[in-house]
Amino acid sequence: MATDKDMFADLVASVALHRDRDAFERLFDHFGPRINAFLMRLGTDSGMAEEITQEVMVTLWRKAELFDRNKSSVGTWLFRIARNRRIDLARRDRFDDSDDDTSSIVDESPGPDQILDAGRYEAIVQSAMTRLPDEQLSLVRLAFFDGLSHSQIADETGLPLGTVKSRIRLAFARMKRVLEERGISGEI
Repeated sequence: MATDKDMFADLVASVALHRDRDAFERLFDHFGPRINAFLMRLGTDSGMAEEITQEVMVTLWRKAELFDRNKSSVGTWLFRIARNRRIDLARRDRFDDSDDDTSSIVDESPGPDQILDAGRYEAIVQSAMTRLPDEQLSLVRLAFFDGLSHSQIADETGLPLGTVKSRIRLAFARMKRVLEERGISGEI
């Protein structure tokens, strides 16, 4: 007899393989309210809890193929996505120094010389990235181009969190050496 855990995992597999809308709707009906309540228990306001819940379910639709029933239950996977998204939003809000007073706006757009320097720098950084091993490059792309947290990368790739962090740290060390060889110093 199949358990709820197996049934939900089968529904995710159906979404992943066949883009099964009925399976997705069943998952949404079951997990949507639970994720929303979970977020509100963590102190998230109702509007933000609904928004994050929607994002989690969109992630389920788009990335169902990344779910591995041997590593966690569907509930654990979705609640982890919700928790990580909430943390990401809290970090963003904490560092958001935007001000609604537009009277003090200064044109900070780069001048032509800065654009040229930025273009050169970008070319050098791209060249340094091509020297990274594939396993490091893919993680750097997930972190900095797709904007995923280390935890999300670990979830998506199936790698342990420590391995993700180590490979990204090694990639930065390698890129820093390459940049220093090219006469560019400082932090990346």
